[in-house]
Amino acid sequence: MNKTPLYKQLEKELSGYKNILSQAAEVIQDQDVSKFPIFVIHQNIVDIGINIVDREVVRGSWSVNASTLEEFVTKQIIAEEKVEDFQLLYRSHPEDLCLFALSELGANFIFLPKNNTPEEESPELHPT
Repeated sequence: MNKTPLYKQLEKELSGYKNILSQAAEVIQDQDVSKFPIFVIHQNIVDIGINIVDREVVRGSWSVNASTLEEFVTKQIIAEEKVEDFQLLYRSHPEDLCLFALSELGANFIFLPKNNTPEEESPELHPT
């Protein structure tokens, strides 16, 4: 995988968000909202999910909305015929957070480790 400086920077910027995202993922799963929480990270206003981090409030570069696979299908971001493939990919990352990054690079799914480690690698990216 090509680990560009922009993606390494994104990973660094998101390291402070991991605790709240991990907690939100647990709540979404534990309360049977969805088995597949997805966090939309963005710098502009988006019409998907529920805002849980406002970049203006946290003085960060990214706002985050909590969403689910089901909402992504309803809004036709993920086609129904791709749901099973997405679920397999999602399940292959049990220790990661699933992020949908909207940036100047386009839209990408990123699987980012839930825990920060000293030798943490760049997130795994999956273009849409």
